[in-house]
Amino acid sequence: MNVKIIGGTPLPNMPWQDKPTDCSDVLWRYTENPVIRRDQIPCSNSIFNSAAVPFGSGFAGVFRVDDKARNMQLHAGFSDDGIHWQIAPERIEFVRSDSSLQPFQYGYDPRVCFIEERYYVTWCNAMDWKPTIGMAYTFDFKTFYQTENAFLPFNRNGVLFPRKIGGNYMMLSRPSDSGHTPFGDIFLSQSPDLIYWGKHRHVMAPSMSWESTKIGAGPVPIETDRGWLLFYHGVLTSCNGFVYSFSAALLDRDEPWKVLKRGREYLLSPQKLYECVGDVPNVVFPCAALADADTGRIAIYYGCADTCTGLCFTTADDVLAWLDTHSQI
Repeated sequence: MNVKIIGGTPLPNMPWQDKPTDCSDVLWRYTENPVIRRDQIPCSNSIFNSAAVPFGSGFAGVFRVDDKARNMQLHAGFSDDGIHWQIAPERIEFVRSDSSLQPFQYGYDPRVCFIEERYYVTWCNAMDWKPTIGMAYTFDFKTFYQTENAFLPFNRNGVLFPRKIGGNYMMLSRPSDSGHTPFGDIFLSQSPDLIYWGKHRHVMAPSMSWESTKIGAGPVPIETDRGWLLFYHGVLTSCNGFVYSFSAALLDRDEPWKVLKRGREYLLSPQKLYECVGDVPNVVFPCAALADADTGRIAIYYGCADTCTGLCFTTADDVLAWLDTHSQI
């Protein structure tokens, strides 16, 4: 491995399949996709856009579960191998850090980031039924402590960096509106305490055709010796609606609002039946990535057609080599 993953841990038991011999793409799909079915628990209409992290000798996660009343909920789950998941049948009941915090109304598209001995969850949270970035933390994925929302409405795709940079915590987000946002750039915000956020910086805007409508951060950025590897989604507005694909960018390690490389093309787009057909057709939406510090292997969990959850694979070497020759910058 030429690209070194910084601050990561060995994950010899992470889910993995070798690249097919006839595959010329940088990312390749798990042959048994979807890895999480839409009906995996009794209450679920769909399970997608969810987050998984290493935990103990296995893995844990927070999952978007839209129930049969079509309420958007968050459920916790555990897995020994990152493929076979036991997802709690009941949604997370958050312990509020302040009684004045608004009780949970809905939650979707979570990310999970390990920082300083605890796991932080960020998600699209309701503030008086308006979307913003909710935050909570857990030590065991059984009890979750809700803290202050990061921002005022309207905002989506809040993604933390896994360590402080220049003495501050960092979060990527996409300011939005009250509906299915028809626009969107990625911004970075900084905080000394994970409560008060400021020092906002613009990161990047939609550019190429495949991402021409809006973009948003995906999994927690992976730190490498060359910079922060960020997978992000981009949206094209076609004559038949939105099409969600995803690609990669490389951000500066010390000033992560500076983009060093950015994919000119998508790495994965909706092409398989389970990505094209579902409650919302033509969507691949990455929310989590596992990275093995020893081998540079990366496994990405992504939502498929807002219905189920898929898994795909790559390596840090492969993605950075591709960015070197396919960057739009």
